[in-house]
Formats: sequence, structure tokens, C-alpha cells
Amino acid sequence: MLALSRKKNEAIVINNNIEITVLEIKGEQVKIGISAPKEVPVYRKEVYIQIQEANKDAGSVEGLAALKNLLG
Repeated sequence: MLALSRKKNEAIVINNNIEITVLEIKGEQVKIGISAPKEVPVYRKEVYIQIQEANKDAGSVEGLAALKNLLG
């Protein structure tokens, strides 16, 4: 993991097309802005984990049986 220090209005660039900017700092909370191409998905980690779990469940035997029952 790369750890960087940034101040308000400073940014980092990833892969020439993703920019992450520190917008605001209030106590222990930091607000960031992310500029990325539309084809690059950006998720909060807890949402990403939920999506991964839902995808795993959908691909399971139980998920396939539920889909078959739904489709008739």
C-alpha cells in the first residue's frame, strides 16, 4: 500500500486518468472528490463488498435454483 499525505485541494493521479482530490477536512473526516472516466466504476468499499457477496450468492447452486423457480 502506498500512503501519501495531502492537504486540502491537493490531489493524486492514478493511471493518467483518475484524479483524487482532498476537498475538505473536518476533524477525523476527510471529503474526497474522484474524477474518473465513466467506464471506471467507483464504489465505497462497503458497497463493493455487498455487490461481490450478491454476485457470489447469485452464482451459487441455491441462487441458480431460485432463479429457475422465478423463471418457471
